[in-house]
Amino acid sequence: MARAIVGLGNPGPEYERTRHNAGWMLIDHLVARWGFTPLRRADQAVATSGTLKGVPVRLVKPVTYMNRSGDALKGLRSPTWDPASDLLVLVDDVSLAPGRFRLRGAGTAGGHNGLRSIESALRRQDYPRLRIGVGAKPPEYEDLADWVLGRMTSEERTALEDILDPMADAVECWVTDGIETAMNRHNRGAN
Repeated sequence: MARAIVGLGNPGPEYERTRHNAGWMLIDHLVARWGFTPLRRADQAVATSGTLKGVPVRLVKPVTYMNRSGDALKGLRSPTWDPASDLLVLVDDVSLAPGRFRLRGAGTAGGHNGLRSIESALRRQDYPRLRIGVGAKPPEYEDLADWVLGRMTSEERTALEDILDPMADAVECWVTDGIETAMNRHNRGAN
């Protein structure tokens, strides 16, 4: 069964390099690292497919805007597809500092609208996710949306770039060995 890796973000130049697009940035890194063909329009996403260590993989960036990310999952479903083992969502997380990441096998949306949309589409919460630290909202920001939709500082961008390869290593481990092994190997060094 093919593994689907879905990076959350928002389309359009106004959202490039924003904290909310950390998942998209990791997808772009994986496409380049694995030598997959460029992303192309597919359903409500841009996507590409390839094989990693003998495992079919589909990389997906929903173009539905964050609040409707779950709509892009419709093209992934099949009778044998199981989100608990075949889906990995790459998502920004304000509870982790920039330069940190963490794999989880399941969980709640925790107020994240992209995850809320995915949970609604799947009607379940037991799917793996890789949480990418973007830092907590500073006091000068009244609204969390203003923070996550703001562009990363150069320091934040460097912190993200520094963990792209370690996150890619964790994703590769998930593809070949599953979420439990990936968490055991990569969460220890992630923080």
